[in-house]
Amino acid sequence: MTYRTRIKYTAEQKAEMWDRCPRGESLNSIGRAFDRPSSSIFDQLTPSGGIRPPIRQRSRLALTFSEREEISRGIASNLSLPSIVVQLGRSVPTISREIKRNGGYDSYQATSVNQAAWDRACRPKQCKLAANLALSRIVAAKLQLNLVAATDRGLA
Repeated sequence: MTYRTRIKYTAEQKAEMWDRCPRGESLNSIGRAFDRPSSSIFDQLTPSGGIRPPIRQRSRLALTFSEREEISRGIASNLSLPSIVVQLGRSVPTISREIKRNGGYDSYQATSVNQAAWDRACRPKQCKLAANLALSRIVAAKLQLNLVAATDRGLA
C-alpha cells in the first residue's frame, strides 16, 4: 500500500485560500488554483469552523525571545537566578518556572524553548474536565447534588 505525501502549504498559500473562500469560490475551484484536491483545501479551512483564524500574537506578559536568550546566556555564564532576574526585571517565580518547565539548567536553550512556548500556546486545548478524571467526577457529583436540591425545592 502506498501512502500519499502530506501536503504542506506556505503561509501565503493559506492566506490566498482564506481570501478566496469569502468571495464564494468553491473548494474545487480553490483546489484547482493550487493543483490540489478539494479535500486538502477542506482540511485547511475546517479546523477553525470556516472562519479565518486570527494572526497569532503573544501576550505582552509572556517572555520574549530576547528575554529567553538572556536567560540562556545567564545559565551558560553560571549566573545565579537572582542576578538573571535583576537583568531581566522579571519576578523570581517567572524565571524559575520558565527554567524548570523547559528542562532545567542543564538543557535550557532559547530557540527550542521559544518554539515550545508557541506550541504550548496553540488552541484548541483539551478541556480540564476531559484531562482530569478525578476533577470531572467531583464536578458531576456536585452538579447532581444541585439538581437534587433544586428538585426538592420544586425548582426543577
